[in-house]
Amino acid sequence: MANEMADNALQAIEVARTTGKIKKGANECTKAVERGTAKLAVIAKDVQPAEVVMHIPLIAKEKGIPCVTVDSKEELGQAAGIGVPTAAIAITEEGDAKKLIAEIKAKA
Repeated sequence: MANEMADNALQAIEVARTTGKIKKGANECTKAVERGTAKLAVIAKDVQPAEVVMHIPLIAKEKGIPCVTVDSKEELGQAAGIGVPTAAIAITEEGDAKKLIAEIKAKA
């Protein structure tokens, strides 16, 4: 189920990057989650040191924003359409990914 959620999250990022808005990187993701503008937060498991992103799930839970973990930074960067790995991504405007995000929220 975790892999299914990760796949849905990556798919939602790919859709939202063209039809909505996403924030790339740990700092921008943190800001979006803190401000409550994020609809979905996605972080990578392989971030070193882990302290860079370990606060995001806590803030997301506090704000009622679903937070999904994916296996690698490379996958996350690729889904976001950037040529480099990224530690975290927040979807701020869903666009056509609204249905996917609703699915993820229901499972979280």
